[in-house]
Amino acid sequence: MSFIRNIPDNSLSDKELVNRYKNSGDLGVLGELYQRYMDLVYGVCLKYFKDTEQSKDAVMQIFEELVSKLRKHEVENFKAWLHQVAKNHCLMQLRTPRNLKTVEFKTELVQSEENVHLNGVLEREENFQKLEHCIGTLAEEQHLAIRLFYLEQKSYHEIAESTGKEWNQVRSLIQNGRRNLKLCMEKTETSVKPIQKSI
Repeated sequence: MSFIRNIPDNSLSDKELVNRYKNSGDLGVLGELYQRYMDLVYGVCLKYFKDTEQSKDAVMQIFEELVSKLRKHEVENFKAWLHQVAKNHCLMQLRTPRNLKTVEFKTELVQSEENVHLNGVLEREENFQKLEHCIGTLAEEQHLAIRLFYLEQKSYHEIAESTGKEWNQVRSLIQNGRRNLKLCMEKTETSVKPIQKSI
């Protein structure tokens, strides 16, 4: 799986990394711990979704869940606990009505509210100029990350390698960038609604 970046084991146990993350809140520590089991999480997601791209997206979503979830739970066996978290995430996604396959709505596009919004925009050619304008309002690093991820279809790992950023930094840039894009697009859409109604 090319999107998974393997890192050397620094000899700390899972339990030690869990405790270090709980005490410090350092996402780098959580990222190091999570990367040990990304292949396991990906396998669980693939088993449920039967789709590689959706499974890759779920791996990133589950990491985002862990940021707060791990600090709230007492975890003795991180691997077993993570397996259950991944399983629950997949089951919740499959049970959510918006993720059911229909003619109009593609399951593989479902990642989050922000992603659904952006993917819909990208599919509508008439909104491309508005999207270009909003991308131009982003901070330079967010601008680059969004272009690579959405327009050039690069993975988190590929973006990290090409920009020299850490995986966690790439995740943060894309997450914040798509939120800013969503806000910009909503403002743009709101501003043109009265014109559309008067025609």
